[in-house]
Amino acid sequence: MRMNQTPMENLNPDNDYVDGGADIENDGTGSDASSFLEAREPLLNLKSRTNTSSQIAVVGANVYPIESLDYEMIETDLFKQDWRSRKRVQIFQYIYLKWTLALLIGLCTGLVGFLNNLAVENIAGYKLVITGNLMSNNKYLPAFVAFGGINVVLAICAGALCAYVAPAAAGSGIPEVKAYLNGIDAHSILAPSTLFVKILGSILAVSAGLVVGKEGPMVHTGACIANLLGQGGSRKYGLTWKWLRYFKNDRDRRDLITCGAAAGVAAAFRAPVGGVLFALEEAATWWRSALLWRTFFTTAITTVVLRGLINFCRGGNCGLFGQGGLIMFDMHSSIPTYTNADLLAVVLIGVVGGLLGSLYNFFVDKVLRTYTFVNERGPSYRILLVTVISLLTSCFAYGLPWFAKCIPCPSGTGKECPKIGNLHCQPGHYNDLASLFLNTSDDAIRNLFSSEKGNELEISTLIIFFTGTYFLGIVTYGIAVPSGLFIPVILAGATYGRLVGRLLGSLSTLDLGLFAILGAASFLGGTMRMTVSLCVILLELTNNLLMLPLIMLVLLISKTVADSFNRGIYDQIVKMKRLPYLEAHAEPYMKHLAAGDVCSGPLITFSGIEKVGNIMHALEMTGHNGFPVVDEPPFTDAPELSGLVLRSHLLVLLNLKKFAENRAVCGGQALRRFDSFDFAKPGLGKGLKVGDLDLTMDEMEMYVDLHPITNSSPYMVVETMSLAKAAILFRQLALRHLCVIPKTPGRNPVVGILTRHDFMPEHVLGLHPELIHHK
Repeated sequence: MRMNQTPMENLNPDNDYVDGGADIENDGTGSDASSFLEAREPLLNLKSRTNTSSQIAVVGANVYPIESLDYEMIETDLFKQDWRSRKRVQIFQYIYLKWTLALLIGLCTGLVGFLNNLAVENIAGYKLVITGNLMSNNKYLPAFVAFGGINVVLAICAGALCAYVAPAAAGSGIPEVKAYLNGIDAHSILAPSTLFVKILGSILAVSAGLVVGKEGPMVHTGACIANLLGQGGSRKYGLTWKWLRYFKNDRDRRDLITCGAAAGVAAAFRAPVGGVLFALEEAATWWRSALLWRTFFTTAITTVVLRGLINFCRGGNCGLFGQGGLIMFDMHSSIPTYTNADLLAVVLIGVVGGLLGSLYNFFVDKVLRTYTFVNERGPSYRILLVTVISLLTSCFAYGLPWFAKCIPCPSGTGKECPKIGNLHCQPGHYNDLASLFLNTSDDAIRNLFSSEKGNELEISTLIIFFTGTYFLGIVTYGIAVPSGLFIPVILAGATYGRLVGRLLGSLSTLDLGLFAILGAASFLGGTMRMTVSLCVILLELTNNLLMLPLIMLVLLISKTVADSFNRGIYDQIVKMKRLPYLEAHAEPYMKHLAAGDVCSGPLITFSGIEKVGNIMHALEMTGHNGFPVVDEPPFTDAPELSGLVLRSHLLVLLNLKKFAENRAVCGGQALRRFDSFDFAKPGLGKGLKVGDLDLTMDEMEMYVDLHPITNSSPYMVVETMSLAKAAILFRQLALRHLCVIPKTPGRNPVVGILTRHDFMPEHVLGLHPELIHHK
């Protein structure tokens, strides 16, 4: 084992983690580094090259260590031999299983989406029936106690599940899925416990009347289902399937989780094409044509399952579910014929929607940072915060309608007067604000999107409802319950759009329902900064292709305006959670640096045939996840880079104890000793640790051949390549390690290793603060 340094490196023995450009793993201690480095520390400490970027992130409501994923194809001799030895039947089985898993993901996600909506509609429906009956008998105080009490109990149950069982289930889950598909893994973000709490907690939170959506959590739910199926079940809960061993790698899991995220959108909105485009535009970092087909197949299965189950419920077999739940707004009655004046109104909606959306993101960011101090104090404080927000929401929903005036019930439309909206109104009248607040989110959106005559909501009603939902959406997101952003944003946007339509009056020929759709689109574009996927989702929701030009225009304008102020809501949350997300573009200051300028030290290398004790010492001393393997004389004429070996593979190799007393190349013998599935990737935190190894002193003096488990073709760049070019290469190839080699001969064959942490601004600008003005 060798430790290589550049003249500029300062190897500080007091650092707990010494990052040699490789990933820092959770179990690395690094506290004994001083004894190992004492004799090798350079005489001149010119500049620190230790990577000090954060190795933890906020996941759900807790802080956990993070680890990078191995999306690269690991071409070791062992895996090459495994692929060469596979017969046609095994290859066919692998392909068949991929499509079978896509089918199962679609089926399970569709079923979960249906059951989720079925439970919400019935729980919330019976709550509203009880409240309405009490109000009909003029028992307004008992009605509020029942309404608020049920809401608080449901919210506390959801908060307790997230606080004690699965903290990773809190929030939307989309930022975590997005980070995972970018190559970042964290504790329990896709675990079975997270899946259980995500489903049950989302049902409870939405039924409690909180201004949250179940659509974001459905994306996380679909990803959890895909992960559970793809990794062959769960060892912890005794649910494993050996025939899924082919998928024990991060690359295949990534593809399945992409399918699961797309299926989650399809289950939430009944939008199969929108789900595929959401995965392509927002969730996935890497994409290819084969994945497009499989994702589309998954979303199609999900939609077919949903439609079949909904048809079953239309016969009155599902309690209060009926045709509700899965939001679908038929806008065929709205025929968008528009004039130049109407286009000006659409542009206005887009501009104001972009401004309101960017402001929404700003306030959400501030609230999330404030809630962090509460969440850090423990589970009881998280539940207390949930209780306070639930009481506040109940007071808003029940109290604000009292300030609205009563209007006559719609006549000539065949619709009954809303029973829950009568409040203090005389017979034949109802409270239109109560029909929005004292209702499920899906039905409130239907009322806002309605184009029927006689259903015009009052301007004062729209102003109050917009202010209430805008405020409640901001303060609710971030509490310890599963919560999506789609529904709060659609509610506020649709209200704002309908308000613009009422204010314009006869100046525009567009009907109010279309104004509500455009308002929702502008608000979605201003907060989430998606265009293509949102456009298709809204078209699939409204079932009216004629609105395509107007929705496209409003989305483009709102996104452009909002981008001038801040980033999209999910990008902001990813950054706030300190997830080392790799952007699609390189930062401007990276053009002024070369790859060798940010390599951290010390760089620890192994010989092709290494002493067991040296490997153990390196694993105990550092948390590195990748080590270069360098062949030296007498095995080669000069030192040459043989490849890269992973920490997880070293631990498995040492645990198998296939050692030799002399330094000799095992060759083909090693391929017969091991099975490639011995080195399959376990889930995060489930693999071997250094403490699990039990080696005697005699075994520590023996040797082991690393060639069979060494990736002989790692990606390499020359040290003079610009950091910007290296960053783009790193992201597009989905790498975990990128070897940096010298430009001139006669030096050590490897200069350093770049990981995602070496591209983070805090590391680069920490090494080169003079480049801050180029940021």
